[in-house]
Amino acid sequence: MKRFLAGIALFGLVLLSACQPGETSVVGKQVETQSGAYTEISVDELQSMLKDKSTLLVNVHIPFEGDIPETDLSTPFDQIDQYLEQLPTDENSKIVLYCRSDRMSTIASETLVGLGYSNIYNLDGGMVDWENAGLELER
Repeated sequence: MKRFLAGIALFGLVLLSACQPGETSVVGKQVETQSGAYTEISVDELQSMLKDKSTLLVNVHIPFEGDIPETDLSTPFDQIDQYLEQLPTDENSKIVLYCRSDRMSTIASETLVGLGYSNIYNLDGGMVDWENAGLELER
């Protein structure tokens, strides 16, 4: 009986440790480039990440077609290397990039990885998937 109770207590501790407040569970899909890797994430994973206020959300679509709520910055995908002063100086900071369909944000993700950023996320499907999930854009 003592072993049974100890097992239940251990199971409870494991469950509690897996649900730490403020932490987000993002699996995503690792995408390798010549100079490193970034992670493609789903709309659900982005929503989870947005709970962590240390995540920077960047719209790289041109021309402007709207923002996902809580967007921190808008910068042209093909000029992101010219806007580094607006990005965190810590190259390990979480940065999520998105555009309309994810073509432009893929290019911007590869650029930032090439510049040494190591915690880059790209919204797979972009604003199209965001809207298809029934979520609103700020226009």
